[in-house]
Amino acid sequence: RWGPPTSDCSYSKRAHHSSSVVRDLPNFSPPSGKPNIPLLRPPRIPVGIAHPELAALAMAQGTAPSAAGGGGGGVFTTPAAVATTPPGTPRAAAAAAPPAPSGHYAVELYFDPALENQVLKAWNALARRQLSSRLIDTASRPHLPLLHLPAAALPDPLRLAPALRALASRIDPLPLALSSLASPPSSLDAGVLFLSPTPSAALLGLHAQLCELLRKDTGLEVPDGFRPDNWVPRCAVAVDVPRGRMAEAFCVLRELKLLPVSGYGMDIALVEVAPVVREVVSYPLGGSGGVGAD
Repeated sequence: RWGPPTSDCSYSKRAHHSSSVVRDLPNFSPPSGKPNIPLLRPPRIPVGIAHPELAALAMAQGTAPSAAGGGGGGVFTTPAAVATTPPGTPRAAAAAAPPAPSGHYAVELYFDPALENQVLKAWNALARRQLSSRLIDTASRPHLPLLHLPAAALPDPLRLAPALRALASRIDPLPLALSSLASPPSSLDAGVLFLSPTPSAALLGLHAQLCELLRKDTGLEVPDGFRPDNWVPRCAVAVDVPRGRMAEAFCVLRELKLLPVSGYGMDIALVEVAPVVREVVSYPLGGSGGVGAD
């Protein structure tokens, strides 16, 4: 449900830092004849930048390293200057598996540009209030995490590429409806806020098929927190809200009146988090080809 646990939604005005706000990219023509929408996507991820969102969301599973960087209540730093790419272009693909993996891998479901833009509005609003900016500073990308695997269990991440490509090719883009704002009950996820999609047969079916392919084609076991009967789909909007300011963050997001918001899941990607982010492969749903593997 929208709304903070305890707050009158009053807070002092703070200086806005333009360096923590995602820049607009040029308009583009999305599929299916939709009107042009400017996508507020962060720049591509530079090497050496930590991915705190995945680390924070995975800590409860015991598979993530400690998130790097400070809290979200201080002065923001300007993201590293890197080249931007047109909306829909995945993060830079990895050329090969790392020789000595550490951390974990994540299979992510990316959104269509319009839905992604709505999530980025929430990121920007929190950054302007100095509540959370790390998702912007690290050039993360809005997504639903479908699976986390410890790197030790997957020394060759490209081993998953055929299964992911086959799964993506036979599933059409998934309708999604982000309908609620919540915070995990676990103390390990303190400071995390996420948007929850309304569970649908298509979304749950995609996740179940992914878990089955993982077991059947690779022999790997799905971590308990990502088993079909335990998995909770969620899209992070903040990972480092300072203690004592969660109610304020709820108020800021409620004032945006974003929810409910609908769109589509468009791509499946495999990402390495060790602790920097490196996209290994990415495949469009219902299409052919992909990024990062032949």
